[in-house]
Amino acid sequence: MGRIWQWREAEAEAIAGECRRLVDSGGILAVPTETFYALAVDPYQFSALERLFALKGRHGAKPVLLLVASPEMVHKVARAVPKMGVRLMERFWPGPLTLILPAQGDLPSLVTAETGTVGVRQPRHAVTCRLLAALGLPVTGTSANLSGHEPLTRAEEVERQFGAEVDLILDAGPCPGGLPSTIVNVSISPPRLVRPGAISTKELRQVIPNLKSARNYG
Repeated sequence: MGRIWQWREAEAEAIAGECRRLVDSGGILAVPTETFYALAVDPYQFSALERLFALKGRHGAKPVLLLVASPEMVHKVARAVPKMGVRLMERFWPGPLTLILPAQGDLPSLVTAETGTVGVRQPRHAVTCRLLAALGLPVTGTSANLSGHEPLTRAEEVERQFGAEVDLILDAGPCPGGLPSTIVNVSISPPRLVRPGAISTKELRQVIPNLKSARNYG
């Protein structure tokens, strides 16, 4: 069975230390966000990424979004943040908005899918942001589910679906669920809506009047 560790403030330091040990050794964590549980690994460890993809039954042709503790952490994985990206961070972060940015050259191709870009967001979940700050690095934020299955909102659901293949499941209460994060590509001008989600197009257009619609969504 998967190992569930329920969040308690008195154990915060111990939890962060164990998560750091697991991530450093190529482990997989399941962490809550303001939408669904996410599967977190060190994005610079190729073997951890391979293990993550095998766990989800996912091929490597799709890029993997990353979670950060703060806008400042973005620069670890993005070589530039356009002015529009900064404006969107100021308006919607922390929150369910993923920004596609020009990637640092040392990010593995399994993260970028050789697009030259990387998707990044700061989740609106205080416990997970504290954990990311303690780790000191971004982690993958792909949804905790088998490819083609519904994303999961409870620690026990992650445990049932993945068992011991996930090294630690952080239980800070159920995730709200709902729509996934909205994805906007700000590495191009004008920015393009890649995936509609929890942040509405109407809200986005208040910041980006010339936002292009996603090709697949009209």
